[in-house]
Amino acid sequence: MGAGADARVAVLASGEGTNLQALLDDPVVGPWICVVVSDHRDARALERARSAGVEAVFLDPGVSPDRDAYDRAIRAVLQERKIGAVALAGFMRILGPELVRPYEGRILNIHPALLPAFPGAHAVENALAWGAKVTGVTVHLVDEEMDHGPIVLQEAVPVHDDDDRESLETRIHETEHRLYRWAVRALVEGRVEVEGRRVRIEEAEGD
Repeated sequence: MGAGADARVAVLASGEGTNLQALLDDPVVGPWICVVVSDHRDARALERARSAGVEAVFLDPGVSPDRDAYDRAIRAVLQERKIGAVALAGFMRILGPELVRPYEGRILNIHPALLPAFPGAHAVENALAWGAKVTGVTVHLVDEEMDHGPIVLQEAVPVHDDDDRESLETRIHETEHRLYRWAVRALVEGRVEVEGRRVRIEEAEGD
């Protein structure tokens, strides 16, 4: 199944960009990435994009009067580059209707927990604080609420008795890097089918 016109992917990232790097390194997904957008001028993600020969764009939230205006600024960047799909990779802003609605069903996010458990920015710490025996990774479609859209993929990650934030986060990242490239590829290739909150992924040709 071909990717068609949607094989132009933008990645939005605020920080280190390890999930971005995993996507850039993937032989199928990497060539699809056309632009990386960040809300932080010094984000490592922008350096990773430049090193891979991908356009890197810093959009300063401080020059936008409100969230809707900032979302419109991002949307303009995406539309100018004819982006078909968007992957959030540690983008620490909640997207509103100005961006979500034009790209409905075409924006993915990855979260370091088994949603709906432990939403928000401190999922790893919260899993440890609650004494969870299992946490994991969720890839979901983005809607206008935080960590809320239909779940595309999930995988459990066990929490060991001697885990601290660093050790647990390392194993979660390993899972994230593997799952996210599968999810982005499926979305771009048109293999993600959504009915309400249920998502089905068709097998790729040759699988």
